[in-house]
Amino acid sequence: MNFRLLFTAPSLVLALALAGCGGETTNSPGAASPTNAETADTKASSDIVDTAVGAGSFKTLVAAVKAADLVDTLKGPGPFTVFAPTDEAFAKLPAGTVDDLLKPENKEKLKAILTYHVVSGKVMAAQVTSMSSATSVQGKDIKISAEGGTVTLNGTAKVAKADIACSNGVIHVIDTVILPE
Repeated sequence: MNFRLLFTAPSLVLALALAGCGGETTNSPGAASPTNAETADTKASSDIVDTAVGAGSFKTLVAAVKAADLVDTLKGPGPFTVFAPTDEAFAKLPAGTVDDLLKPENKEKLKAILTYHVVSGKVMAAQVTSMSSATSVQGKDIKISAEGGTVTLNGTAKVAKADIACSNGVIHVIDTVILPE
């Protein structure tokens, strides 16, 4: 289904950024393998939001989380699993999409997109690779496929970096914003 057909605003997709976390994507695209131990260990003391802020490369995600009033939720005890799109993932969206989603009148749309990127519980890469779907906090299922070491969500978004440990969950970085069907 076409993105513009799903959302009348130029974009909703943008906001997926639930909490783009922990550093640059250094694994090969779609790699389901965990990040290096140093990254996991140093990020484990920070929550999802602080990890995203500290990374510096998830500015769009952090702005979206703030605009959707999800900061307190994502700083909460969780645990949460966040499939976090990078700034580069957001850049793939049509021009103006992010700006449109960040408007106060689009707060509920943004919240729906962001919560679609979050799964309740701490689901590590080893578990994700054996799943065919996961129910998001938003309520809709995310389709998961794993082939040849590559994990793909909804047939489009590849996990670029996995298992970024946070004090209240885990982040898996994705290369494309996903939208509920």
